[in-house]
Amino acid sequence: MSKIPIFALLFKINMKGDLLNQLNALLNEKIDSLNKIIKETIESRDLQTKSSAGDKHETSRAIIQTEIDNLSLQLKKNNALKYELSKINLSKNHPTVDVGALVYTNNGNYFISIGWGKVIINNNVFYCISLGSPIGKHLYNKKIGDSFSFMNKDLLIQEIQ
Repeated sequence: MSKIPIFALLFKINMKGDLLNQLNALLNEKIDSLNKIIKETIESRDLQTKSSAGDKHETSRAIIQTEIDNLSLQLKKNNALKYELSKINLSKNHPTVDVGALVYTNNGNYFISIGWGKVIINNNVFYCISLGSPIGKHLYNKKIGDSFSFMNKDLLIQEIQ
């Protein structure tokens, strides 16, 4: 078995690090935005004054509270995604596809992490997916040279980092 040159290993770790940093930055931006919207919505709800049309006022407050609850749920989900990212080990060797692996196929590159979608790093396109996604389920535990069909496309795993 041939040894991987140190510069190639560092590039692989850096690519994963760059992807993790980008995903964390995107999540932080989303979390900050949600926190701001929640704060503003709470202020809006709290500024509602009791009017002579009491039922209308209560309906308004209930609608605003439902929006706050929905935003809070989104915030919780994004914080959970950040936690999932924090568990990824950048230096782990991946002989098969698992969480934290970069997977290069003949039909796209995948970072097995969280379901985020397309991210571009150093002019390379990666699809950040979870193992629970449809393609993630197909990729799981596959190794270099394995192939499979997904959405009428034949994919061949060319490299796993």
